[in-house]
Amino acid sequence: MKIAQTLVTAIVGSVLALPVMAGATFDAVKAKGFVQCGVNLGLYGFSSPDDKGNWTGLDVDVCRAVAAALFGDANKVKYTPLSAQQRLPALQAGEVDLLARNTTWTLTRDTANGLDFTTPGYFDGQGFMVSRKLGVTSAKDLNGATICVLPGTTTEQNLADYFRANKMSFKLVVIEKNEELNSAFFSGRCDALSSDASQLAGVRAGQASNPDEWVILPDLISKEPLSPAVRQGDPQWTDLVRWSQYAMVYAEEKGVTSKTVSTALKSPDPDLQRLLGVTAGNGKALGVDEKWAFNIIMQVGNYGESFERNLGKDSRLKLERGLNALYTNGGLMYAMPPR
Repeated sequence: MKIAQTLVTAIVGSVLALPVMAGATFDAVKAKGFVQCGVNLGLYGFSSPDDKGNWTGLDVDVCRAVAAALFGDANKVKYTPLSAQQRLPALQAGEVDLLARNTTWTLTRDTANGLDFTTPGYFDGQGFMVSRKLGVTSAKDLNGATICVLPGTTTEQNLADYFRANKMSFKLVVIEKNEELNSAFFSGRCDALSSDASQLAGVRAGQASNPDEWVILPDLISKEPLSPAVRQGDPQWTDLVRWSQYAMVYAEEKGVTSKTVSTALKSPDPDLQRLLGVTAGNGKALGVDEKWAFNIIMQVGNYGESFERNLGKDSRLKLERGLNALYTNGGLMYAMPPR
């Protein structure tokens, strides 16, 4: 019996020590030397280019984190701007390696498209933006309103469900391109623009000539967990994207920033030693260098740093953390332990 137990222990230990075999996406991305990342056509705070073509945003930082983990260089990313209708087919067809484009994780998308969602990078809800002149203070004041929405989103179904449940009517204006949709709204063609509340804030900050003229109503009519997505069939790639996100959140949990990560290498915290590669093993498990998380934090920052510069106090949006605060501060952000 003791011999048998010893053999089982030895076999299990040997299996766990083996490096995880990479799949087609992981190998292909590593071979070409960059991550092809699908992003929004241009949404301030999440993914938008400046006049020199440099992309920034909360979603962009996910792409950069994965590149830092795999290549040691957060700049090894190429961006593919995608509309709401293009995003899922582009990922399915292999046009992008990773979709980080304010996309809601739903059961239908998770099961019917051959995709895997990694972990939410932003917890949101669908809301409404109206002109201050309209005098509306609640979504329940929108009975009979004309509402602008993007096609290919969860917005249309949420609207139908909400208005039916409240015995209200509405008229839908559907326009595929973001700029045209927003222009239609700001020109008065629609009474309200409906989308994720964070997207409404981005549209107001980035495209309204006078942001103070527009009000985002306090009502949220849905849950919208926004998550990156990858194709099914390559768990190694899925793990790398997911743990790149977790590394940023875990660093914030431990109080480690881009400015203090070098000092944190001397921390006696066992989990922090594992995360930063002081204690080897996690890099091998993911198929990357042991400094994968160190590179993410040094080059991209922790989750809190990314949030504040893109959406929070250091951005034009000035959004509160809310649900996106760490779990220790009453939010939903929680990283799995790196052990």
